[in-house]
Amino acid sequence: MIEQCRLIEFPQKGDDRGHLVVVEGRGDIPFDIKRVFYIYGSDKDVIRGRHANYHSEFVLINVAGTSMVKVDDGVNQKIYHLDRPHIGIYLPRLVWKDMYGFSGDSVLLCLASEHYDAEEYIRDYDMYLDVMRKKTTGEV
Repeated sequence: MIEQCRLIEFPQKGDDRGHLVVVEGRGDIPFDIKRVFYIYGSDKDVIRGRHANYHSEFVLINVAGTSMVKVDDGVNQKIYHLDRPHIGIYLPRLVWKDMYGFSGDSVLLCLASEHYDAEEYIRDYDMYLDVMRKKTTGEV
């Protein structure tokens, strides 16, 4: 699963007036965008996320400031540093995610493939490990 996580560089357009970055679903990212939200005002010691999703895929973009994203598939972990507004990270289904290390000016934009549904969230890490073990052994 973790090998599916990847950085995406979005095309930048710009001139002496500034820069413009366009992100389109099913083009720049691998899904249709059904939900957009953003995280801001988080202290550098705060950890956000701490969950996985059965159905939702995400692209996270720090449009201002910086943050860290740790992804975990129950076996492997990888840490990404988001520090440029034209770089995002693609997170497939069933990847545990922790967002942390927010700079004071951080605005982390989240693009989601699904509308919010609390039932599709796995918020307990031990439960997540059990789900992934069952997925790997074919029990589910």
